[in-house]
Amino acid sequence: MEDFFKINEKDNVVVALHDLKKGTRLVMDQVELELLSDVPKGHKVALSRLDKGDHVIKYGFPIGHVTAPIQQGEWVHTENTKTNLEGVQEYQYQPKFEDNPYPFEGRTFQGFKRKNGEVGVRNELWIVPTVGCVNGIAERIIKIFQSEVGDIAPFDNIQVLKHNYGCSQLGDDHVNTRTILTNAVKHPNAGGILVMGLGCENNNIKEFEASLGDYDEERVKFLLSQEVSNEIEEGVKLLHQIYEAAREDKREEVPLAELKVGLKCGGSDGFSGITANPLLGRFSDYLVAQKGTTVLTEVPEMFGAETILMERARDEEVFEKTVSLINDFKQYFIQHDQPIYENPSPGNKDGGITTLEDKSLGCTQKAGTSVVTDVLKYGETLSTKGLNLLSSPGNDLVASTALGAAGCQIVLFTTGRGTPFGSFVPTMKISTNSELYQNKPHWIDFNAGSLIEGESPDKVLRDFINYIIAVASGEPVNNEKNDFREIAIFKSGVTL
Repeated sequence: MEDFFKINEKDNVVVALHDLKKGTRLVMDQVELELLSDVPKGHKVALSRLDKGDHVIKYGFPIGHVTAPIQQGEWVHTENTKTNLEGVQEYQYQPKFEDNPYPFEGRTFQGFKRKNGEVGVRNELWIVPTVGCVNGIAERIIKIFQSEVGDIAPFDNIQVLKHNYGCSQLGDDHVNTRTILTNAVKHPNAGGILVMGLGCENNNIKEFEASLGDYDEERVKFLLSQEVSNEIEEGVKLLHQIYEAAREDKREEVPLAELKVGLKCGGSDGFSGITANPLLGRFSDYLVAQKGTTVLTEVPEMFGAETILMERARDEEVFEKTVSLINDFKQYFIQHDQPIYENPSPGNKDGGITTLEDKSLGCTQKAGTSVVTDVLKYGETLSTKGLNLLSSPGNDLVASTALGAAGCQIVLFTTGRGTPFGSFVPTMKISTNSELYQNKPHWIDFNAGSLIEGESPDKVLRDFINYIIAVASGEPVNNEKNDFREIAIFKSGVTL
C-alpha cells in the first residue's frame, strides 16, 4: 500500500493512507518532503508551505483557510485550518453537464410486483401505529400471530414501525408524522399493512386513511383500539386476513430501472471521499444509465459543495428548487439561533475531516456526475427517475427514514467509523477502510477499503453492482440479520 493519496491534481494536501511517523519522507510531483510530526491515517499533510489566509485545497476545491502558517510536511487539521463558510448565499444557474460513462445493460433483479405498478425488494408484513401509545400492543399482536401461523412465508419479515409520535404535536411536526407514516403504508417493500391507532390521538385514524388515497384494501387493514373490546384478538384476526391475501406472492424478474436507492453516509472519516463515497457515485451513475433512480440527502452536508450540485440541475426550475433546498435549511438553523456550520462531528474530526467543506465535498461524491433531475421536500415521494435530491437533516436514522419514505427500497450507507443501525428498508453498510470491515463484519456488508489497496475500481464497482442486485433479489444485509430496524421522524416544534 502507498503511504499517501492525492485526490486531485490541484490539491495542496495529501491524505495519509495509514499512520505515518514523524520523519517519514514522501515524494509527490517530484517534490520530496519530510513529515514534521506523526500523522494519523485519513489526515492531511501540506505539500508546500501555506501562509495565514491561504486556501487549503482538497478534491480540487478550497476546504477552508489557514489560520497560522503551515510548513511543508506539517499536519493540516483543526488546529491550523478554519471553514470559509458563512451565512446564506446567492447563486446563479451556470449548468455544467457530463456524459454518463456507463452503457445501458438491460440487467434485472427478482422483486415483488404490486398492484399499483411499484416493485418491492422485500415482502414484509408491517404494523404501522398512528401513535406511539400502541407500540406495545402491536408487538403483542405479532407474537400471537406468529405463534399461530409458524412459518410467515411468503413474508420475509414482520415488524412494528415503532415511533413516539402521533399525539401532542402541532403544525409541521404533526404533518411530518402523518406524511412519513402514510408513505410507509404505501411502500412497495410491504406486502401487507395493519394501521393501528388508539382512538384519541390527533393523528386521527379516519383522517389518516383518507389521506392515503387509493390503496389495496386486501393488503391494508385498520384497527382502532378504543373501539373494540379486545384489540389484540382483533389485530391477530386482521393479520390473518392480510396473510391469506398474500399467500401467492412470489418474486418475479423486473428491470433494474425499477430500483430506487438512497445514498447516505455517517461516521465519516478521511477515506470516505476517497473510497466508499466515490464508489456510490459510480454506482449512482451506473443505475441512472439503467434508467433507475438514486437519491442524495443530508442537506447540511451539502453546504460548501452545493454549487457542484446546482451546476448539474437539469433546468432552471430544478436549480431554483436546489437553491431553496440549501437556503431553507440554513434558515432552519438561523431560526433556532444555531450556527449553520457546526460540523463536522468529533468522530469525523478524529477520522481526519477538518471542516464542513471537507466533509461536504466528500459527502457529495456519492452523487456521481449525473444530472440532478428533481428535488424533493421532506416527506415528498419520488416521481422522476434519475438522480434526485431530498431535504433531510444529516442525522443517520432521520435521513435514512426519509429516504425510505420517499420510496427508496434500499439505503446505501457509507461509514468510516462504523454503525450498527438499520432503517425500515434494507440499510447496506459500506466501509471506507478494510480495518473497519475486518473488525465489524456483523455491521459492515461491503468493503470499499480495497480501493486503496490496489484493487481495480472497475472490479470493485462490478462486485458492488452484483451484490446490490443480490440484495434487491432477497439476500439479507446485516441490519436485517441482526433485526436492527427503526424509524425516526423529523421534529422541530412544540410538544403539547
